[in-house]
Amino acid sequence: MSGRLFVVGLGPGNPDQVTPQASAAVAGARFFYGYKPYLDRLDLRPDQLRIASDNREELSRAEAALTKAAEGETVAVVSGGDPGVFAMAAAVCEAIEAGPKAWRDIDIEIVPGVTAMLAVAARIGAPLGHDFCAISLSDNLKPWDVVERRLIAAAEAGFVIALYNPISKARPWQLGKAFERLRAVLPAETLVIFGRAAGRTDERIEIFALGEANAEKADMATCVIIGSRETRAIERGDRSPLVYTPRSLASQ
Repeated sequence: MSGRLFVVGLGPGNPDQVTPQASAAVAGARFFYGYKPYLDRLDLRPDQLRIASDNREELSRAEAALTKAAEGETVAVVSGGDPGVFAMAAAVCEAIEAGPKAWRDIDIEIVPGVTAMLAVAARIGAPLGHDFCAISLSDNLKPWDVVERRLIAAAEAGFVIALYNPISKARPWQLGKAFERLRAVLPAETLVIFGRAAGRTDERIEIFALGEANAEKADMATCVIIGSRETRAIERGDRSPLVYTPRSLASQ
């Protein structure tokens, strides 16, 4: 008898941003697979079990969860943010496609969550108010030259760009290189938002011009939003400015 597998997004870290649907999935599952910092967010009962793994073990984590669900158990695979945005939902689908037929009979439910770019955007205004895209700067699963081509194409097309996985100890140079490439396409005054830990107690939201943006301001808890030529800031005296991208495109 096949079990059930939830792929759950816990949002950016503020408990108030965990959806009721995600809370219900957590309450209904018995086995929880995920990266330890995400599993640590859960307040589980004694009968619920955490199985933690490293952040780079997404596929093996998905396979282990599917194996357990195929035994008839109710299982949750846990992601931060939204599980469908650079997270575990794709890994689960990849594992099912390559795995045994029994995995295709498992009842799968993807439970959405608030992803980082939405949390950061909400804290600063509406920078995603017009066309936008999301790009991961990690080159673990794609070549760096592909990342660069996508960055340049998105900037030239007028998209606001949300950057995920901007920097890490293993990849300390890539955000700086991304800024370098974008400065060749976008005006120096283009707005750049560094949104770290949006909605959490250690939140830090900062705005810079692209010409002055410093990659050292970011870490793996940061989502960087790079505005388009249309993105602007509304100054409000002592209050934080509102950054937004108008819904209508100015005449070119």
